[in-house]
Amino acid sequence: MKIGMNMLLWTTFVDEQYHPTIEKIGEAGYDGVEIPIGDGVEKDYVNLGKYLDALGLGRTSVTSLFDDGNPVSPDNSIRDKAVEQLKWRLDMGAALGTEVIAGPFHSAFASFTGQPPTEEERMRSAEVLRQAAEYAETVDIMLTPEALNRFECYLYNTLDDIATLIEAVDHPNLQMIYDTHHAHIEEKDVSKVIQRHQERIKHVHISESDRGTPGSGQVRWDETFHELKKIGYDGWLTIEAFSRHNPEFASGINVWRNFEDTTEEIYIDGLTFIKEIWDRY
Repeated sequence: MKIGMNMLLWTTFVDEQYHPTIEKIGEAGYDGVEIPIGDGVEKDYVNLGKYLDALGLGRTSVTSLFDDGNPVSPDNSIRDKAVEQLKWRLDMGAALGTEVIAGPFHSAFASFTGQPPTEEERMRSAEVLRQAAEYAETVDIMLTPEALNRFECYLYNTLDDIATLIEAVDHPNLQMIYDTHHAHIEEKDVSKVIQRHQERIKHVHISESDRGTPGSGQVRWDETFHELKKIGYDGWLTIEAFSRHNPEFASGINVWRNFEDTTEEIYIDGLTFIKEIWDRY
């Protein structure tokens, strides 16, 4: 098991100004960081990868797509663009040296039709992600699309939903992420859903009910960690928390306040919490 910290707490684009923050994360005892992919050029990711190597830190990544590259669009050209965008993200991930790219890239983020998902939409999403998974295999990266709560997404809200996507794509480089924040909202029984999808869970986001410090809110942590330990999960446990440090991004994900007084409280207390509860089971 490895513990990571998602850099979205501070920024959507990690450049040299965030090196001191990354160094503090490493000094706190983290095994790695999660890097957003969406901006920049290949050289940025190559240089960041070298910097993380020098610090001895591993890395995963997170990304999303928007309406101009929506995998569920009925427009062939927009779906083709989605494939191109996902391939670019995979190329940047390879330049970075990432193990996993997670996120709700099965559809455009926060894009709603006002209706429940259709089979045609899910079929189109699967067709796009099949192409992405095939490309992911060539760069040795695992894609883990994310089930989001109903207020952020309509296409896939639960792990059972995402399982239908994984089955339709049917490729080993496309599995699933388990996110405790979204599961807290959408899942009936976290123990049963983790058990049911244990073979497909290849990444985990540790995210509190209010997106603040893990362990300080209402997520069913004991059941979550007990079941992850029981199924022998040995991948990344990555804290995903948010703040108002990047106002444009924060407003885009409906974060209207800082959940803690300092970001240090989130990543230091969060790390302590994960280690203690993991050891408990």
